[in-house]
Amino acid sequence: MVHHSGSIQSFRQQKGMNTSKSETVKDHPLKPSRRSMPCLAQSQTHPQSLSKHSSFLQPNRVQPQPRPQPLSAGTSTATVDVVSERAKVMETLENNLLKLSNTEYSDPFLDIGKEKDTYTDDSEHGNYDARTDQSLLIQNKLTRQKTEPRTKSSLKTDAMASSGLFFKDGKKRIDYILVYKKSSPQVEKRSTFEKNLRAEGLMLEREPAVTNSDIMFVKIHCPWETLCKYAERMNIRMPFRKKCYYTDWRSKTMGSLQRNMRELKSWLPRNPMKLDKEALPDLEETDCYTAPFSRARIHHFTINNKDSFFSNSTRSRIVHHMLQRTKYEDGKSKMGINRLLNNGTYEAAFPPHEGSHKSRHPIKTHGAQNHRHLLYERWARWGMWYKYQPLDLIRRYFGEKIGLYFAWLGWYTGMLIPAALVGLFVFLYGLFTMDSSQVSKEICEANETIMCPMCERNCTLQKLNESCIYAKVTHLFDNGGTVFFAIFMAIWATVFLEFWKRRRAVLTYDWDLIDWEDEEEELRPQFEAKYSQVERVNPITGKPEPFQPFPDKLSRLMVSVSGIFFMISLVLTAVFAVVVYRLVAMEQFASFKWYFIKKYWQFATSGTGVCINFMIIMSLNVVYEKVAYLLTDLEHPRTESEWENSFALKMFLFQFVNLNSSIFYIAFFLGRFAGRPGKYNKLFNRWRLEECHPSGCLIDLCLQMGVIMVLKQMWNNFMELGYPLLQNWWSRRKMKRGGQLMEHKISLPQWEKDWNLQPMNLHGLMDEYLEMVLQFGFTTIFVAAFPLAPLLALLNNIIEIRLDAYKFVTQWRRPMPARATDIGIWYGILEGIGVLAVITNAFVIAITSDYIPRFVYAYKYGPCTDQGYRQEKCLKGYVNSSLSVFDLSELGMGYSGYCRYRDYRAPPWSSTPYEFTLQFWHVLAARLAFIIVFEHLVFGIKSFIAYLIPDMPKDLCDRMRREKYLVQEMMYEAELEHLQKERKKNGKQYHHEWP
Repeated sequence: MVHHSGSIQSFRQQKGMNTSKSETVKDHPLKPSRRSMPCLAQSQTHPQSLSKHSSFLQPNRVQPQPRPQPLSAGTSTATVDVVSERAKVMETLENNLLKLSNTEYSDPFLDIGKEKDTYTDDSEHGNYDARTDQSLLIQNKLTRQKTEPRTKSSLKTDAMASSGLFFKDGKKRIDYILVYKKSSPQVEKRSTFEKNLRAEGLMLEREPAVTNSDIMFVKIHCPWETLCKYAERMNIRMPFRKKCYYTDWRSKTMGSLQRNMRELKSWLPRNPMKLDKEALPDLEETDCYTAPFSRARIHHFTINNKDSFFSNSTRSRIVHHMLQRTKYEDGKSKMGINRLLNNGTYEAAFPPHEGSHKSRHPIKTHGAQNHRHLLYERWARWGMWYKYQPLDLIRRYFGEKIGLYFAWLGWYTGMLIPAALVGLFVFLYGLFTMDSSQVSKEICEANETIMCPMCERNCTLQKLNESCIYAKVTHLFDNGGTVFFAIFMAIWATVFLEFWKRRRAVLTYDWDLIDWEDEEEELRPQFEAKYSQVERVNPITGKPEPFQPFPDKLSRLMVSVSGIFFMISLVLTAVFAVVVYRLVAMEQFASFKWYFIKKYWQFATSGTGVCINFMIIMSLNVVYEKVAYLLTDLEHPRTESEWENSFALKMFLFQFVNLNSSIFYIAFFLGRFAGRPGKYNKLFNRWRLEECHPSGCLIDLCLQMGVIMVLKQMWNNFMELGYPLLQNWWSRRKMKRGGQLMEHKISLPQWEKDWNLQPMNLHGLMDEYLEMVLQFGFTTIFVAAFPLAPLLALLNNIIEIRLDAYKFVTQWRRPMPARATDIGIWYGILEGIGVLAVITNAFVIAITSDYIPRFVYAYKYGPCTDQGYRQEKCLKGYVNSSLSVFDLSELGMGYSGYCRYRDYRAPPWSSTPYEFTLQFWHVLAARLAFIIVFEHLVFGIKSFIAYLIPDMPKDLCDRMRREKYLVQEMMYEAELEHLQKERKKNGKQYHHEWP
């Protein structure tokens, strides 16, 4: 494509005017693309109203002579006719000049909108003309429809400006919002910062807030030429050609089979979980090859409309990139919007939402008003709880980092379905076999077996059959399916993580992230201030930067580790306090006046202990967060990502120990060191240690896990949604008190509505990941004791997905669309939890449950000793075998006769009274052997499965290699075709060979 000399001269003049503000653009040759991706961000179908304003964004292109003012409310129709007539004349001249011109190639898109001053405020909003070169647009030539009357044009412009998505002229889209207070003393820094932003090519417009006279908004627009310049610098990949699918022998042989399968599926009922593509037009695939954007090769790229070529999230990311690297003072580190937010120069910085999430008209008949409305209707509403998530739309609106979080959360929730079903099956198996269980039968029928008192003063002698209910409830969780379920969950955790890696690979391919690498992060201001006197050359950038000496880093790390151990010891102290409470409450509930509590004093003790423990857990979480802040700041991490990883690891360690320490105590220590009747161990020689119920300690473990898991999930859901709702309601109430909106019926612009929303958490997605990772620990670590944990997690996550979606779409400001290729440090934590889960479940089955004692009895001491373990009848007599005998007269409490207690000790009439029997040592050896065999078996299966499952699907690897080859070929062909056209137009001889 060649332009007439006037265009080139204008372009050179404008380029010369801008060299003082920004560096001269140098065209770099496009490197061969290493991959190609579907251009999901470049869908050609948009919500209906998203393209309504295209006519306003594309006025006719005229000669680059003194530019006329854009049409406004005061422009007459005669002026419009003159401009239209002039455009027709210029079009004819341009076509003639195209034939006569013999100039070198110039980029038409870079000619557009070059202006001397790119700053506008309240009095300058009419000085920009968003002209486009229609000669490169695919759909239409240079034609203008009949001009509308002045009143309609002005009404549409005013409507676009009042919507809060454009500048006051209704043409320039708002890409970012800065908020500051007029009373802020940082005027000079703000003025310098905004001046440098204008020098970089951004356009700014100020506007005061409607509800607060002290608040001022700075609207930022990034013009086309600035977008192109920084898209090239940031190596952003953009679409350049439709994909050409190839066929091979497999596709040829499978083609008929696939057609038959499609015909068969068309007769089957539709999957209700799938999203309706007619209701989600933005999810229709437009597969394009992509390559890093280059202005020198702009003719390669598919530019249907330059206003939508860069998506809104890409535009916001480019502006954020510029904001992070613009100086506000002289100095190496005096740059970046983050520092200005920290020192109070600005109150907030955020990209605006794309309008309201609600509409007066139904989406089925009128379509979506914007992407936010589409996300709310098809994702964030509670009525969509059973639908798949529109991940491509989430990624397009919120960025890849948030899209990956919801993809991981959805994958985790889907993988919980088989785990929940198997856990429910194990629970139902225990429910249906509860009455036929030999152990439960013997306990419920033991009318004459007297149990020893379980406390010192107020406990009375009880019969064994009084614990019949406990025995039946214990059988629900401790039955023949427990070991199978523990092995299943260990394998499930491995399969979940391995298949997530495959899913992540597909997403990174679809989302154009295969070769994307994190940009070199800027240093944290605290790090620069602390180590500004010691510098070292950065091996990546080659520039000197502050450096933290190793001795200083090691000493700070040791202090941080000491703080972590101190907080963990504080957790153990809290657990010890709960243990002391249980010992004291045990005596009190045993002598309580109410008969129900007196009869079930053990249940009352455990229940109140769990509730107190939960309140301590939630209170300490607040303390832990502040301590983690302090310790992480003390380490002085170099970059923001290092700070986030260090903080996330500390928060996980704190909360994991806080949540699970009491569970570990009940699982592995409760009743293990209580002693025996007549020789009980006492705490501080005062309180007798608590021992397990005659039916075992597993019921206490189930109660502890169930209560903490349910209450924790309810609290988290309230804090995630209820708290922001209350905050937003309170802010609206304060605005109504002012009376401005109600009295004058003023509608707030979009940027002010966003300002009144809650900002995203300071740590982004850390709290979201932390909640789910802790839940993953609950689901896997002690799942042998609580098979319903996956089911509770599944129900919670179904709510969590829509709750988070509702929060992101309606309650929070739009976060900056960030890019990421994985879930970061959390994947390593999940793998560590999977390893720990194997060990803990082995110990729970071997030590906490009665599986091993029953197994040993059936094979060695039961009626089926010589026949093998076959049926429940082989456990006949197990209860009597597991209870030892004690002489009540030795207690000195006026009792006579004998009582029974849980242990394997010799009776009082033997030659070695109350010593451990041979059965005790057999059970102990079997427990240790089971732990070793179980761990090695499960770890072997996990490793084998991880080896069998590749991290990337084979068809994806083949597709990437094929498309890499095709991209290189197409780039070569496109360049050859372009140069041949240039020669032909310039009148030179046409050759087929490479020029």
